[in-house]
Amino acid sequence: MLALTLLSFVSPAQDIVQGYDKSGSKYAGVGQINSENFSTLKVAWTWNSPDEQITLKDPKLKTWVWESTPVLVDSVLYISTSMSQVAAVNALTGKSIWVYDPQTWKNGIPSNNGFVHRGITYWSSGNDKRIILATGDGYLIALNALDGKPVENFGNKGRIDLTTGLGRTVDRKLYGVSSPAIISRDVIIVGSKVNDVPLTKLMPPGDVRGFDVRTGKQKWVFHAIPQKGEFGSETWEEGSGLADGATNVWTLMSADDSLGYVYLPFSTPSNNNYGGERPGDNLFGESLVCLDVLTGKRVWHFQMVHHGLWDYDLPAAPNLIDIVVDGKPIKAVAQVSKQGFTYVFDRINGKPVWPIQERAVPQSTVPGEKSAATQPFPTKPLPFDRQGMSTEDLIDFTPKLKAQALGVFAKYNSGPLFTPPALDKPTIQMPGIAGGASWSGAAFDPSTQILYIPSNTMPYAVKLVKSKVDGYPLIGETKPVESIDEIPIWKPPYARITAVDMQTGLHKWVSPVGDIGKDNAILKTLNLPQLGRAARNHILLTETLLIVGQEGSTQRESGDSPTATFAIKDPKLLAYDKGNGKVVGEVPLPRNVTAAPMTYVLNGKQYIAITTGGANLTPELIILTLP
Repeated sequence: MLALTLLSFVSPAQDIVQGYDKSGSKYAGVGQINSENFSTLKVAWTWNSPDEQITLKDPKLKTWVWESTPVLVDSVLYISTSMSQVAAVNALTGKSIWVYDPQTWKNGIPSNNGFVHRGITYWSSGNDKRIILATGDGYLIALNALDGKPVENFGNKGRIDLTTGLGRTVDRKLYGVSSPAIISRDVIIVGSKVNDVPLTKLMPPGDVRGFDVRTGKQKWVFHAIPQKGEFGSETWEEGSGLADGATNVWTLMSADDSLGYVYLPFSTPSNNNYGGERPGDNLFGESLVCLDVLTGKRVWHFQMVHHGLWDYDLPAAPNLIDIVVDGKPIKAVAQVSKQGFTYVFDRINGKPVWPIQERAVPQSTVPGEKSAATQPFPTKPLPFDRQGMSTEDLIDFTPKLKAQALGVFAKYNSGPLFTPPALDKPTIQMPGIAGGASWSGAAFDPSTQILYIPSNTMPYAVKLVKSKVDGYPLIGETKPVESIDEIPIWKPPYARITAVDMQTGLHKWVSPVGDIGKDNAILKTLNLPQLGRAARNHILLTETLLIVGQEGSTQRESGDSPTATFAIKDPKLLAYDKGNGKVVGEVPLPRNVTAAPMTYVLNGKQYIAITTGGANLTPELIILTLP
């Protein structure tokens, strides 16, 4: 029996992380489904999330969309739900084998985006086969993969309370985990999700910890905000590190087992748009950090944003890639970012593969704020998305639309990348908090050494306003940039895939994803080329295809509850030719894709798994195969 995840052959089984391999490649070397037959794919079976049974009983418990990618081991798909439940499902028939409910919902709606979860981690040694689950309400749980029961000798009867051992009292409603832990050399490495916007004076710290996979005993802790005397503590001036929080790893991680290194993409410190209370560069905020997996000691780091004011947290697992540059083989790591850069380093020593230059950037005019004088700019690859905004970036489809765009644009402050927020009027950030690369990340083809980066060209406008939280005088009020009859004021494409040759750092092609022009009453009369549609794109790379699923649209609901309504927009799965970026097939879906697809082969037949729905939509796992 041949079994494949979207990234690698499943042998050994512990090489799987959330349907991704530990290198973050999203690549599967199979090609039974190809450009000639892709459009003939049919539904083999579907499976509904057990979260539905809970939300139907209590409508107040609304989830975020379902962002979990299943993992395949021995003909079984293991998947988590938005409410951190775990299920084992027969990969051929779709029948449930077992379901485990950690009852996160009894602790209320978790932090940040509420009920959201991206997957489990599988580990085995001999007959000991485990599912490792880090939950939305802050627990680390080990389950027997065969029956879904907690492993009694792990932690306290199968679970560890992650809100303890962080050096300060942590409110469970402010702390949780939404992405899978990663396991390397029998060490579980786990991050956390913490609100970037402070909700209380002392927010939880984003410390990353390593636990023994067999016993659950904590082996080490890495302080995301360095403590007194630790490396980097001087970058938190005036002792501000003692009073700040967040700086967490909320997204996926990568690991190199042969080196014994784990690569951590860190997010923003509190407060994400105002740093007057945290003077200095603020390591390890918005940094890629390489740790020794056995000791938790820092090997190297690189900070992508000094003294962050833009919520440019690193959104995705870094891609561990083996490339040849100028005839020299390099074990590299590539980190895509919200700001549209790809930072590439030697993953052994952290040296940039191509020069990264510190350049002067606009300075803050806000009293009490001391923004960083420079920020790092990679010289290669070039940005994969639009950066900054000026009148030259505004639409000119017609003279009337251009004039209207100029009128809207005048309502905002604007400037190049890293223009700080202000007090007088909103400042456009391009890309914005939901722009650039997203959490499901890029895909790498080891045979061609090409990196495929999905991105969302979506600015947001930020204005600093008075904070209601003690200790934080100002916070950022963030809103989408005003549009004209649902037409963005900036030029397309509004979502794209960029293919980058990692041997040269040069772009090979850029293709739009989606098209707002075919539905908009004004645009569809103008005979425009494909414009793209501003939404996250989730990708899977195979031997011959780049497979793309685009999300629908999101509307946050009013109030304090982290919930949203999701609309279905042009739901389908697309296949692109990897070489030139042309669409070669599509399959209609009942609703948009909300997580990275994965593929597997059982009994000689290839399947593609698509996660859809959640929130106000039916949460359904859809399995496609050839007729």
